[in-house]
Amino acid sequence: MMRAYDEQYLDDAMRNLGEAADYAVNACNMTLQKFFDLFVATGFATQFGNGVPKIISGLSGTELVHEIVIKAGIEQELPEVQTEYDCSPEYWCGWIVAYYQWNTGRTFKDIFQNVSAKEIEKLYPTLHEASEEKFVDVVNSIIERKTTTTKLQELRKNIGYSQRELAEKSGVNLRTLQQYELKAKDINKAATTTLLALSKTLGCKIEDLLETKMS
Repeated sequence: MMRAYDEQYLDDAMRNLGEAADYAVNACNMTLQKFFDLFVATGFATQFGNGVPKIISGLSGTELVHEIVIKAGIEQELPEVQTEYDCSPEYWCGWIVAYYQWNTGRTFKDIFQNVSAKEIEKLYPTLHEASEEKFVDVVNSIIERKTTTTKLQELRKNIGYSQRELAEKSGVNLRTLQQYELKAKDINKAATTTLLALSKTLGCKIEDLLETKMS
C-alpha cells in the first residue's frame, strides 16, 4: 500500500501528535475527544494525514495545538510552549493514532467516527507497551465489529421494521436488540425463546439469525 508520506517522517509525526494531545489535555484543559474533534474540524487532520511537511514535522505539538485553536476561532489564552513531555496516556493516544493512520491509510475523520477517544484511552493500560501492530489489529477489530452488519439487522431492515417496532412486535427488550445488532451481546448465546420470538416476527428460521463468526 502506498503511504501518504515516507516512513522517515513517521517518528516526527507520531511524536508531534503525541505532544499535541498531551499539551491539549494536560496544559490546555481540553478533553482528548475535544482535541481530536478540533483536529478534524479545522482541516489539520487532513493535512497531517496527507503528509504535509509543515504539519507532520515542521510544527511542534504545542504549535500545532495553537494553530488548531486559532483556526477554530476559540478565544483562549494558551499556556507557554512545552519542550518536554512525559509519556502520559494522552501522549500515547496521539502517538499511536498517528501510527495507525499512517499504517492503514484511513483518514483521521473515519478513524474517529468509528473509535472514540475514550475507547483509545481504555487501550492504554494493556497496549502501551505492546507493538504498534498490535494496536492496529485491535482497532481494526473494533471498527470491523461496529461496521459489519449483523444478520438480525439485515433481516429487520429488509422487512422494514425499526428497532423499536421489532421490539414491540416480538416482545424482545429494545436494549437487548440493540446490543445484538452492535455485537455487544452474542446472539448465538440468546435464549431459545428470544430467538424463536424474533424468527416468528421476522418470518425466518432461527438459524438465519445466528452469526457464523462473532468478533
